[in-house]
Amino acid sequence: MKPEILQICPLSPQVEAALEAAHAVHRYWQAPDRPALLLACGAGVRAVATDGHHGVPPDAMAALPGLAMVASYGVGYDGIDVAACKARGIRVSNTPDVLNDAVAELAVGLMHALVRRIPQADAFVRAGRWRGGTFPLTAELTGAHVGILGLGRIGKEIARRLQASKMRVSYHGRHAQPHEPYVYYPDLVAMARDVDWLVAVAPGDASTRGIVSREVLAALGPRGSFVNVGRGSVVDEPAMVELLVAGRLGGAALDVFADEPNVPEALLGLPNVVLSPHQGSATEKTRAAMGELVVRNLAAFFAGEPLPSPVV
Repeated sequence: MKPEILQICPLSPQVEAALEAAHAVHRYWQAPDRPALLLACGAGVRAVATDGHHGVPPDAMAALPGLAMVASYGVGYDGIDVAACKARGIRVSNTPDVLNDAVAELAVGLMHALVRRIPQADAFVRAGRWRGGTFPLTAELTGAHVGILGLGRIGKEIARRLQASKMRVSYHGRHAQPHEPYVYYPDLVAMARDVDWLVAVAPGDASTRGIVSREVLAALGPRGSFVNVGRGSVVDEPAMVELLVAGRLGGAALDVFADEPNVPEALLGLPNVVLSPHQGSATEKTRAAMGELVVRNLAAFFAGEPLPSPVV
């Protein structure tokens, strides 16, 4: 018999097909009566497939006495109570590394779109306004100073690409990384004061919630730009909106928001922002690799083998 798993949320068709081929899948999000589903399958389910946003709801955790594995689709796992999993001896996996390039590409693309005003230039041409005059001059990335919040796997890929754009790179994190060729700032406000760009690629958890505070954004100032490809929770979003509207923050390029898919209304009409629907890893190649890693982690768990990408 196929091992039983509980699938918390929809995943890509390819992933779902692979899960179906190897497991008896119970679909939590589709169940008209979720408590009844959990009661019916709880004793036999040893693994859960989910993503970092949906995690494992508390009712599911409580109803699965045999749960021993949570396989998450995505590098972030802020929706998963890792401490509770660890206390119960439940393994947790995610899908790191395979999405580094895609997220780094989008981060740099957002920066180019903001600094060169690419969305506005596209609209300018489409509206036929080029015939009446040239598009206004813009700034550029070359020679600018960027500070990266979170020099992890993705942060390093962003840094390499920005060095190729002839930018000066600094970073802030919990610890200095002495083997990296960038200037470390132990104080985020000080880094924001010194840089032209602040790029947040930090994970969303209790330690990073609101770390990009009003003080940090004010230090970045009316000539500074903020880019977020990490999590919406890392920034004081109301303060960011207020400063952007008032011109006390120069610009923002955002792929993530505090209450997705809800975006603050005030951002929608601002000319100094670029908005993206949380698509950092949303390429066919990357999502396929992420899905394959979810399937491999589950296969390793049920075979009693080491997980390819364990969190705990």
